[in-house]
Amino acid sequence: MKIVVCVKTTLPSEAQIRLEGGKLIFDNTPPVINPWDEYAVEAALQQKEAVGGTVTALSIGDESANVALKHALAMGADEAIRITDSALGALDTLATARLLAAAVQKLGGVDLVCFGRQAIDGDSGVTPAQTARLLGWPALTLASAVKIEGRRIRVERSIEEGRQIVSADLPAVLSVVKDFAEPRYPTFMGKRKADRAEIPVWSLAAPAPLVAWGEFAEPPRQTAQCEIITGASPEEIAEKLAEKILAEKIL
Repeated sequence: MKIVVCVKTTLPSEAQIRLEGGKLIFDNTPPVINPWDEYAVEAALQQKEAVGGTVTALSIGDESANVALKHALAMGADEAIRITDSALGALDTLATARLLAAAVQKLGGVDLVCFGRQAIDGDSGVTPAQTARLLGWPALTLASAVKIEGRRIRVERSIEEGRQIVSADLPAVLSVVKDFAEPRYPTFMGKRKADRAEIPVWSLAAPAPLVAWGEFAEPPRQTAQCEIITGASPEEIAEKLAEKILAEKIL
């Protein structure tokens, strides 16, 4: 089985952000693999161990994308590929999905594409479904359990209403939630292998985004006034409060 896992490099959630001149300025916190994507890598590796095959990690970006790719390699992925283009900074979720779908098609023979539930920077969670649509494959999202038998995949979805069981023919696209399993920790030998790995770079023409980010602005600050109601007894304070509420027409 040929499995692709899509990963992304993000800043950790504790990174500090400030606003300057309508632009977001980040501190010097080192980037990490998107935490949700560790669960996707774990899911891909478990399917490989269950039915055999290979796992290819795929990411879009400049050299910083290698952080996520090397983490996936250290966890046990067989190979990694980075996609780059001069217009990558302007990508929206649909343009990202188009690049990922094109890369999957270029690889050829892919049976399963795994994603994390969402990225902690954009937080949209729609790229897995968009990629599936472009590939013409079923999208099995929010997976907390996966079982592959032959050319069928069965998924237990973790949704607000409870659990939902769905199945589909392969190839398919999968997004994984934290309930799936605790991601394995990269081994020492895995880290050494990842550090020495030569990651090939593919140049794919990035499509024009439909959504563009403008300038950022802080919301207007609201000023509030506080009035302390005093009285000789709780009853007097309550009576004054009731009169105030009626006078201000709050009720």
